[in-house]
Amino acid sequence: MQFELASIFFFVVVGLSVPLVMLGLGWLVRPRVPNPQKLAVYECGEVAVQSAWFNFNPRFYIVALVFLVFDVEVAFTYPVAVVFRRWVLRGQGGFAFVELLLFVAILALGLAYVWRHGDLEWIKATRRDTLDEAP
Repeated sequence: MQFELASIFFFVVVGLSVPLVMLGLGWLVRPRVPNPQKLAVYECGEVAVQSAWFNFNPRFYIVALVFLVFDVEVAFTYPVAVVFRRWVLRGQGGFAFVELLLFVAILALGLAYVWRHGDLEWIKATRRDTLDEAP
């Protein structure tokens, strides 16, 4: 038991020390010749014309999250579809079908919520109630 723990500790120590030693040796050996051209931002060979920081449209995140949700749905639904015939032969097909239907219904409810709030629209329309209340 102690030998197994010692071998795990040895691999952790080696796994941490080898990269640190290599990075330290590289830092000691490499030449230090700084100049402004080497410190400039590299943009595919082009000279940078503005800052790399800019406002990113948050709708990209919403679309990515919706994609991930339905991608995970496929990842969870596929194994059930593969073994569904075996479950039917064992008499558990109805339970599996209801369980899968409930899973898809919850995801459809989430999609309806996102759709209702207009998060799937790329260009959001202004709401009438906010226009009417403006002075």
